[in-house]
Amino acid sequence: MPVMDNHTHLDFPDAELLVGVKDALDAAAAVGVQGAVQVGCDLESSRFTVKAVELDSRLLGAVALHPNDAPGYARRGGLEEALAEIEALAAHPRVRAIGETGLDFFRTEGEGLAHQRYSFRRHIDIAKRLGLTLQIHDRDAHDDVVQVLREEGAPERVVFHCFSGDEALARTCNAEGWYMSFAGTVTFKNAADLRSALAIAEPDRILVETDAPFLTPHPHRGRPNASYMVPYTVRAMADVTGSELSELCAQIAANTVRAYGSWD
Repeated sequence: MPVMDNHTHLDFPDAELLVGVKDALDAAAAVGVQGAVQVGCDLESSRFTVKAVELDSRLLGAVALHPNDAPGYARRGGLEEALAEIEALAAHPRVRAIGETGLDFFRTEGEGLAHQRYSFRRHIDIAKRLGLTLQIHDRDAHDDVVQVLREEGAPERVVFHCFSGDEALARTCNAEGWYMSFAGTVTFKNAADLRSALAIAEPDRILVETDAPFLTPHPHRGRPNASYMVPYTVRAMADVTGSELSELCAQIAANTVRAYGSWD
């Protein structure tokens, strides 16, 4: 049963090698990963995303300013202009999400957090006005991300990219109807809380991703990640949920289309 990788960065080098879009997707297709969502993190990568989705029909796109990049745009006085370009890029018919956006309390502090929050709220507004899915980056900021979503009013479709929460956040996502996207981290030995969250996640809220070239699943940690490694993560997810592998793949595939629309 085929699945889609709903979060990858094809513009990032695989180690020191920049793998072409077609080659990366061909390698993924060979193991049953038939499509992906290419995700922008700044203006340059968001522009790349629009070009990539035009190059290969196996891609859909997401565009945004990463929460760790937003403070830099603000300090340079270019945040509003950058947000305006993100909205313009998001008008492309194969761009289906605003992301990744959110909050990151691990790498940003001080006045940068205010810029992050402002940027996050603006991205939520763009997603709602354009009717697009919102891809959340949430690092060490679970409660604050949920608070902002509730204050602003979440878009119809919200995806917690690289879900990193515990059972409490999983219950919140279940209740709110938000998607939880699991990456290679679910295979890590020290990720017991993450597996506990997956175990109680509603089946129709589960997605899978790589966040490539990062977060390579066991047993290949230390190597660059890529969409062709999704099967390792899906098999681990099947073990955690007690699901038949084919049934889980079918569920993930259906969930992904509901979250982003058809690849056709």
